Amino acid sequence: MDHNDSFREFMAAHQQSLMRTAYLLTGDAHLAEDLLQSVLVKLLGRWPKLASPQAYARKALVNQYISWRRRLVWTTELPRAEPPERPHSSEESTIARLAMRQALARLPPRQRAVIVLRYYEDLTEHETARLLNCSLGTVKSQAHDALARLRALAPELAPKFAEMEELKGAHR
Repeated sequence: MDHNDSFREFMAAHQQSLMRTAYLLTGDAHLAEDLLQSVLVKLLGRWPKLASPQAYARKALVNQYISWRRRLVWTTELPRAEPPERPHSSEESTIARLAMRQALARLPPRQRAVIVLRYYEDLTEHETARLLNCSLGTVKSQAHDALARLRALAPELAPKFAEMEELKGAHR
């Protein structure tokens, strides 16, 4: 099996997970596709040398996202639209996902990355610290601050945040 075949197999197994991570970081499907594509180009270039391609891809997604956000803040204004009115749907989970997505979009990039990696990708604090190249204490404080901000931004989701913290507290 050559490198291209092994890369294709990796993509077949992990593309959905990586796309979900990219989407949760960017909050926009098109930006998520762009982010993932730029990371996949880097990943393919380093493919033969990678011991853990999935870890490299996740770290590259987070780093590239943070880099894009920094550049965007320094070079342009960030467009801000008021969140759309809540749909008149009886589907509470849809409403909760929308509220969560809107609240996540308002977090600073580092806090958002910690929340996505810890609670959506189900990484440990140590794995998250390693991927973000920061200390364990930074991950803990960023998660704490992010959850507090999420509670303020989406008070209707407070029970969900408490559940997330409780689950992660038992599985550090």
